[in-house]
Amino acid sequence: MAASYRPADDAGSGDEIVAEINITPLTDVFLVLLIIFMVTTSVIQSQSKNVDLPGAEVSETTPQGVTVTVTQEGAVLVNDAPTPAEDLYQALEAALAGSREKVVILRGDRKVLLGQAVGILDVAQQAGARGIALATQPPPKSG
Repeated sequence: MAASYRPADDAGSGDEIVAEINITPLTDVFLVLLIIFMVTTSVIQSQSKNVDLPGAEVSETTPQGVTVTVTQEGAVLVNDAPTPAEDLYQALEAALAGSREKVVILRGDRKVLLGQAVGILDVAQQAGARGIALATQPPPKSG
């Protein structure tokens, strides 16, 4: 807290001390935190965007549930968290336990082999999934 001297308006009242809070360091801290949150948010959002989904007509209702993403390199992400193949069952079981809808949505790159996708869906059913959905993107508009 900073104190400053302010001369009185009338000469007879004497000296006054005015106490003020310096908010410049607080503002600096808030700006640094804002920048950190902006950078980490963009990194988190772009983590699973490198998946080239196959095209199909999109249904009007999109289920909500646990998302399993398989990248072109074969890496598996459960709800955008990298998961080793040996921990897939435990990760799916934990994610399904915390999900309101017991649906697993498979987001697989178009270069993912069918055998790997079937294996992931089999593990999802063993972990307690009641439904399975395949994520696609709308086909390109012709015209």
